[in-house]
Order: sequence, then C-alpha cells, then structure tokens
Amino acid sequence: MKKLNLFLIALFSLSVLYAQDLSDALRYSQSEIQGTARFRALSGAFGALGGDMSAVSINPAGSAIFAQSHASFSFSNADTNNDTRYFNGATSTSNSNFDVHQGGAAFVFASKDNSPWRKFSIGIAYDRTNNFDDSWNAVGTNTNDDGNFSNSIASYFYDYADGIRLQDISLNGRFVEEAYNEIGNAFGFAHQQAFLGYQAYILDPVSDDNNNTQYIANVNTGNFSHDYLYTSTGYNGKVAFNFATQYEDNLYLGLNLNSHFINYDRKTSLLEDNNNGGTIEYIDFDNTLSTRGSGFSFQLGGILKLSQEFRVGLTYDSPTWYTIEEETTQYINSNLAEEDIVYISDIINIYPEYKLQTPAKITGSLAYVFGQQGLISFDYSTKDYSKTKFKPDADFTDLNADANDVFTSAATYRLGAEYIYKQFSFRGGYRFEESPYKDGVTVGDLNGFSLGLGYNFGNTKLDLTFDQANRSFETPLYNVGLIDSASIDRTNSNVSLSLSFNI
Repeated sequence: MKKLNLFLIALFSLSVLYAQDLSDALRYSQSEIQGTARFRALSGAFGALGGDMSAVSINPAGSAIFAQSHASFSFSNADTNNDTRYFNGATSTSNSNFDVHQGGAAFVFASKDNSPWRKFSIGIAYDRTNNFDDSWNAVGTNTNDDGNFSNSIASYFYDYADGIRLQDISLNGRFVEEAYNEIGNAFGFAHQQAFLGYQAYILDPVSDDNNNTQYIANVNTGNFSHDYLYTSTGYNGKVAFNFATQYEDNLYLGLNLNSHFINYDRKTSLLEDNNNGGTIEYIDFDNTLSTRGSGFSFQLGGILKLSQEFRVGLTYDSPTWYTIEEETTQYINSNLAEEDIVYISDIINIYPEYKLQTPAKITGSLAYVFGQQGLISFDYSTKDYSKTKFKPDADFTDLNADANDVFTSAATYRLGAEYIYKQFSFRGGYRFEESPYKDGVTVGDLNGFSLGLGYNFGNTKLDLTFDQANRSFETPLYNVGLIDSASIDRTNSNVSLSLSFNI
C-alpha cells in the first residue's frame, strides 16, 4: 500500500524543472519519406507534380491536379539496421515494423459555368511522418581515462551533485522512493539525479554537514566496461485537411491545415563494470521516457504550368506548434546499494506541459512531363533548425541558446523519374539531406535511393516500391558526465504497397 500511495502522489504532481534536450527537438522536427508507393518511388520529388495523395503533403495545390475524385491507402514494412561502434566493441541490431502508413481521399468539383476558377478540391490525408521503432547497443571498454573518472557513469551523478546541499538529497527519515518523489517535486530533475548517486553509494559527501555541497565518487580511475542498450517505439503522424483550386488552365493553388500527433516511448539501460580497485564495482542505470503530443501547422502552395510540359512549384510550410507531455521512470543499483533502492522505479515523474516550435520550411520544385511517356521532377527544400524554440522561453533560455549555437540551416535535394510503358510504370529516385548540425557529425548527411513499379488497371492502380537511406550518427550516451559517443551507421529500408483508385 505504501508504494501505491507514492505512485499516486507522483502521478498528480509536477516537477519544477524540465529534462528536455536538443535531441527531443530534432526528433520532432524531421520527417522521413513516407506516403504512397509512387511518392516514395520518386523519393518524394512531387512538389511540382501533384496528382497523388501524398503529393498533397508536399504541396497542397497538388490535389487540384486530379481530373476526378481520388483515394489511396498504403502499407509498408520498415526495417532499421544499426551498426554501432563503441571503443573496442562493435554490434549490429535490426528492427522490422509492418503498418498502414498512409491513407486519404480528395474530392474534385468542376465549375459548371465560365468562371476562370475551373475546379476546386477538398480532401483529407493521413501520413505517418516518422517511425520511431529503433534499437542499438553500444558495448565496449571505455578507455578514455583523463584521470577524473569521466569515462564512468559515476561522473553523471557527480556532475549533477556538485553544488547541491547534502540536506536536499538525504532521506531525512523517509522511504527511499518517497524521498525521490518529494525531491523531484521540490527541486527538480538535477536534484533527483544527485539523490540517485548518493543513495546508491556511488557518491559520498566530503563532509557529513547538511550544508555540504562537495562530493567524491567511489570509483577509481581506469577502464570501464559498458553495455548500453537503447530501444524506442512509436511514430509521428499528420492529418492534413486540404483545399485546392485551379485558376484558368495553368495555375493551381492550395492550403493545408495540419493536425500533428506524437507517440514516443524510449528506454535506455547501462550496465557498467570495472576492476579498478574502487568500492563501486558495478552500476546498473535505466531510464524510460514516454512522450505524447499534439500540434498544428499549415502549408501554402502553388503549381504553375509554364508550358504543357514544364511545371514549377513553391510551398511554404509553417512551423509546427506542438504541445508536449512527458513522463519518466528511473532505476538505479550498484554493488553497495541497499535492497530498497529498486522501489524508485515505482515512481512516475510527470513533467509540466511544454511547447515546442519546429522550424519553417520552403520548397521549390521543377518538373518536366513527357506527355504520356513519363516525367522528371526535382525538389529543393531548406529548413533552419537553429530557429527551433522550446517554450515558455523563461524556462528554456539556455536550451534555446544551445539550439541556436548547435543547429544550422539544412537543405534537402530530391530527384525522381518515371517511365510509362503501356500499363506499366517504372520509377526511380534519389535524395540527399544535409546535416542539421553545424559540426556535420552528431547527425551526418543522409543519402537515399528508391525504385518502384506500378500497374494501371484503369480506374485502379497498384504500386510497389523499395527505398533505402543511410545516415551516420555520433550519439553521446548521456548529455552530462559520461558524454563519450557511440558511432552508429543506420540503414532504413522500406517496402511499400499502395492501392489507389478514382472515385
């Protein structure tokens, strides 16, 4: 009964400090090529083409290209493979996920008089914009010894504890889980981390005075064996409410009002062992994060036919304004910790709701259509990730400053082509995305390609596509203390099948 009461206390209370970082901002600011199989086969280069339900997500004017009402839905099998290197260790992990990732319909209404507004369309489209199912494992012996145990997880707790009063992280007659909960509510995330290190005997105070603010770590310098496992599940999705119109023969204009949602769960686990002669020989540290969010954005777009063959497109994507809620749990243990330390994992930390504003994007597009024989299309997009903002500003001053210092403007290039022979369509595409980081290393550039095949039954079309993208990452295990990075080479592969039909 004691643990149940504490759970309810944690559930309905708010921590006074946040625990977000820049990886959270980037996660919800980027999107993958999802959409219909035809859209994916051209690597998403649809900004000047339209005529596809997922093209509407790139340029809202695209639905006015349809000659009649249209609908589609798509399935995909996504596979993620991570090759991870950490000091002397190398591991490989893979994940597969099958899902319905796209669906939508556009209804076209032709003008019945001589109005220059030839037709208009209204539609609704769902696209999964990001798949968060992922895992990677960093295993190796950390030899980055600079003489102050910074290559141990003990440095994480030490850095948080430095300057915090011993009185504020002591049990003071409370159960360990009760103290953990109340410290979080009263002082916030940093004090909780210091409390974990102290209560697991990873840290000792320099003196037993309640006003002590200095600590020592019970590990000796040397080499530390690490086994770090990252797993995540969830997705980011968007529902677009579309309106588009055709003016005379050559101009198409459109608007999307987008509803976004986030569903993301993550767990990280670290096992550390050492034979350096200190009193702490192993540490077990787990963290879970559960994120739910909703957001809004809008898009304005236009497509202009310069000739029967040549088209240009322009789209403005507004920032996405998210409202996000997060919950965390933690687990800590060591060879010196008392048994009841494990009850900390029963406490759920619920953080105050916060806002996230992702950067705006501008896309310019070109397309050349070879009559009924095929087409070539090209899209160029730019997004300035340094404009990312956490809100309220007063609570995230430092984090927003970090975003401005670390992130940069990144361009995306997409090229696609299609050749039509009788009922068959043969497609291919290439895309390149620049790193959103100034260093170009924390998250590297992305290279991807796609191949697809379609068959036209008349009013119904069936499309199949394979696409693959590669990107490298230098991911620190933690943002404080143990900041040594794992090097990850990630390959995302997808097989998509779409059925589309005229209504």
